Amino acid sequence: MMQRKIGLTPLLLTLLLAIPSVAAAQAPGDSPKADDAKQAAGEAEEEDETQEFVITATRIETPPGEVASSMTVISAKEIESKRGISVSDLLRGVPALDVVRNGGPGGTTSIFIRGAKSEHTLVLLDGIELNDPISPGRSFDFAHLTTDNIERIEVLRGSQGTLYGSDAIGGVINIITKKGTGKPKWFVSTEAGSFPTLRQRVGVSGGTTRVSYSLGASRLDTEGISAASTKDGNRERDPYENTSVSARVGLMPSEDSEIVVLFRYADATADIDNFGGVFGDDPNHLLHTKQLFFRAQGEFTTCSDRWEHRAGFSFSDTEKKARNDPDPAHPGELLRSSFDGELHKFDWQGNFYTSDEHTLTIGAETEEEEGRSRFFSDGPFGPFESVFERRTARTTAVFLQDQINLGDRFFATLGVRFDDHSKFGSELTYRVAPAYICRRTGTKIRGTLGTGFKAPTLFQLFSDFGDPMLEAETSTGWDVGIEQELCDSEWTLGATYFANDFDDLIDFDSGTSKFKNIAEAKSRGIEFFASGEPRQNLSIRGSYTFTETEDETTGEKLLRRPKHKAGLDVYYRFREDRAVNFNVVHVSKRDDLDFSTWPATRVSLGSYTLVNVTASYDVSEHCQLFGRVENLLDKEYEEVKGYGAPGISAFVGLKRSY
Repeated sequence: MMQRKIGLTPLLLTLLLAIPSVAAAQAPGDSPKADDAKQAAGEAEEEDETQEFVITATRIETPPGEVASSMTVISAKEIESKRGISVSDLLRGVPALDVVRNGGPGGTTSIFIRGAKSEHTLVLLDGIELNDPISPGRSFDFAHLTTDNIERIEVLRGSQGTLYGSDAIGGVINIITKKGTGKPKWFVSTEAGSFPTLRQRVGVSGGTTRVSYSLGASRLDTEGISAASTKDGNRERDPYENTSVSARVGLMPSEDSEIVVLFRYADATADIDNFGGVFGDDPNHLLHTKQLFFRAQGEFTTCSDRWEHRAGFSFSDTEKKARNDPDPAHPGELLRSSFDGELHKFDWQGNFYTSDEHTLTIGAETEEEEGRSRFFSDGPFGPFESVFERRTARTTAVFLQDQINLGDRFFATLGVRFDDHSKFGSELTYRVAPAYICRRTGTKIRGTLGTGFKAPTLFQLFSDFGDPMLEAETSTGWDVGIEQELCDSEWTLGATYFANDFDDLIDFDSGTSKFKNIAEAKSRGIEFFASGEPRQNLSIRGSYTFTETEDETTGEKLLRRPKHKAGLDVYYRFREDRAVNFNVVHVSKRDDLDFSTWPATRVSLGSYTLVNVTASYDVSEHCQLFGRVENLLDKEYEEVKGYGAPGISAFVGLKRSY
């Protein structure tokens, strides 16, 4: 059993206490009253920008109404009202997006968008690629990504190869960190609840006309549940602990330039079981994960503010180490493994405002990924060791996009991209995304057509099961949709039909015991949504997604993709100091594999409905009491065959701001 440590470390608190006193210093020549006015204006401007612009669809700030892509924005208000601990908790309600977790907190967590593979989703944090180069599919594990210091999340559905290159076949999840403004604002928060669980958070933000800063840190400890399902006789709880730190600091040397430094670090340890199913329990199987993400970028304008430049460097490092010593239940088992993946990336983007009708975006990127791993086990069949020596691959790309606005009614983006990979060669992708708005009727018609690709991973190229001759996976995707405003814009209804074709998918070929480009698949579906504010302080949003998938090699449905998914969110502030959020997610039956048999057999996982309720009460201007109940109906379900999920649970907390 791992050693649990309750509370934030004194070092984190010392750092957070020291920074605001330096960052809040007045810029030379600015009077306190003038600063207060500028800071207040900055706060208001930031709130307006959060509501009026999205970034991910075009890589520049664009009003949502001018975007043809299917996307969902999880706002700061929603993040605060739902009180979720992890980003994956917030993503569960996004249309056409499925979250799958192995067991309780700390279990491997995957995302599927519109039927694509989990590794077909590119995950960004303020422009930093989070996908892990050493994982077999180069996917990102959402298990340890907390909601600390996050302003909003933009989920872009559909193939996005033109702007984002490899890994963006299914879509892009862009996580945007808070940007501090105004006088220093502090908060500390403590939350406790079921299993038992203790979470502590601290944060500070603020800024002047010359500097902005936002920092947050958290500590989570929980005894958890048994990762291997209790219905199979597993009883040993699997604890989880997570310490996370996030920071964003911006310097404005002049009115038309800014330097930004971003940093995020997570250190997590999870008890994991050997497998899902009967006898899956293991009391001392530990997985320790460290994640470090860093970015430094500069922005400035030239040519009388008609040409914006952004240049930056990003670095990510994900390290995982597993340890399993012999114990009374498993006296002959010994395991040691380590996996380390790094990504270094330089990028430049220029936005050239040629006229009121056209904005040209030009970009260039070069990145190097590297990975290494070591695995050793000793059991009844003798020792086994596998070493993956350090391997690298480089991708260099250029892209061009024209963003069009004709008469403030017709909008479109036309883009093309060329990627050159050091191992498999080059790939050309394109995207067309038009939208038309009829202002008189409040109707928006939109569509997209685009291609994407995914480069073979380091593991697929160079491991004992790899093939250095692999080609890239490719996709073609399109969608068409309509949105209609009703009741003087109080309500918006929308529907989108989408289709994706995936070719040259990399799969394991049992005949050669190697990865090969042997699979093909497709997905088709319809997304519906309705959102509105029928009265003051009341917002309602509902969605339904129908998804049909097929592995064209076998003719069977793709695993872990439900045909039906529905969601409902209701937020109501029924008094100035009291608010409640009601959230429902329904997931239908879907197929999975049962690995307790040999060979593994296909099974159907039952449907489930999750109901979560959160509430808050402002005790005073600077003190808030909050609580939440998860899985209110105490539904027993599995997202992965053989792995359990938490039952009904309750949490209560107190937040103090300064």
